[in-house]
Parts: sequence; structure tokens; C-alpha cells
Amino acid sequence: MKLARSIFLPLALLLGCGLAAAQNGATPPAGDYIYEGGSGSLRIKPNGHFDITTIGANAHTCALDGTIARGKAKLDDTGCVVNFAANADKLQVTTNGSDECRGYCGMRAVFEGTYIRPAPSCTDKAVSSTRRTFKRQYDAKDYAAAQTTLAPVLSDCDRTLDWITKAWLRNDLALTQYKLDDRAACLKTLQPLAEDAARTDDGIKENYPPADADIYLPVVRATRTNLKLCRG
Repeated sequence: MKLARSIFLPLALLLGCGLAAAQNGATPPAGDYIYEGGSGSLRIKPNGHFDITTIGANAHTCALDGTIARGKAKLDDTGCVVNFAANADKLQVTTNGSDECRGYCGMRAVFEGTYIRPAPSCTDKAVSSTRRTFKRQYDAKDYAAAQTTLAPVLSDCDRTLDWITKAWLRNDLALTQYKLDDRAACLKTLQPLAEDAARTDDGIKENYPPADADIYLPVVRATRTNLKLCRG
């Protein structure tokens, strides 16, 4: 996903523009949006052309594109109509309920839902840059600076980070907190992952689809190690 920077406008103006777009069926603002939860992207060009890609459970995906006119897009020669309603920094994407809309997705994937224009610090490019800076600081044993660099990503980008990236970030931050001898903070950072860390590898495989389990197991194993450190 390549994501654009947010446009800084007064909140009232943003809300007003979004509401007008939703009410009047206007083409939503051009730009790049992230599917809430980080599992996809929506790109809208100034001419109204859009493309959506999302990923669901077990690596099933959706992929579609078309051109928006008055807040709607009819896909190809099908009966599927996609609706776009803007509100502040979000776009709500729905369909007309046609069964043909499902033809653009794998069995466990969907594209309907909320897409968010990310804050400048939360685009894919910005998050990658922050992680590189964090690694340089961590490798240099400047743990206080590393924590200051990484912690805001988890708090500020929570709505747009995908679940695996978020889990790795938690482990990176927790290990940094351990290096700073702040074990309570380390445990708090890892708490959302503790339940899965307590499962066996087989337990993870039983609770997650195969493709998801494969990418999640390395995170779970790292979490087990880091929890042990912070509890020790």
C-alpha cells in the first residue's frame, strides 16, 4: 500500500465537506486511504478512478477498480454498484447488495467497510522510516531515544496498522522497555498478545486459519521469549 499524507484543515470544515459529499453523492476526495485495521487500501485519483485491494483471513483477497460518479461506481458489466460516502478523514464503502460484488473477493475477504486517510506519521512509508530509525537507535543502545521514536506509532496509528505489524511493534517496544529496566511497562505492552503467547504452537494452528497461523507463529514465539524476560 502506498498511502498519501493527510491534509490539515479545520475539523469543522472537514466535517462539513464530508457530510456534503455523503449527502450530495459527490465524488469523494482524491487520495490514498487505509482499510480500518490495516488490511487493505483504497486509492482515488482526481478523475474519480479508484482501486481497492484488501486481504482477509487465510490470505484471501479482494481486488476491484472503476470510476466514481456522484458517489457511486458500477463495476464492469455486472450488477455490482459500489457506494462511497465521505465523512471527515473516513470513507464508508458499501454496495447495492448484488451477489456479483462477491466475485471480486475470495471466500474470506471483504472490501465493504471504513477506509481512513492516515495521518502523515502513519503512512506505510512513514512507519517504515520510523522503524528504521528505531533500529539504528536500538542497535546503538540508545534505548531511551528508541522508545521515544517507536511508542507513538502504536498509539497514533492504531486504526491503520495491520495486526501482524502491530504485534511486531509491540515486541520491539517491549524489549526496549526491558532494556530500560521498566518491566511493568514491558508486560503492559505485551498484554494484548499474552493470551495467544500462552497457547502452544498447535493451539495457534487450531485457532487461526493456516496462512494466518504461519505468519503469526514467529510473533507468538518472540512474545513468549519477551514475556519471560519481563517476568523474570
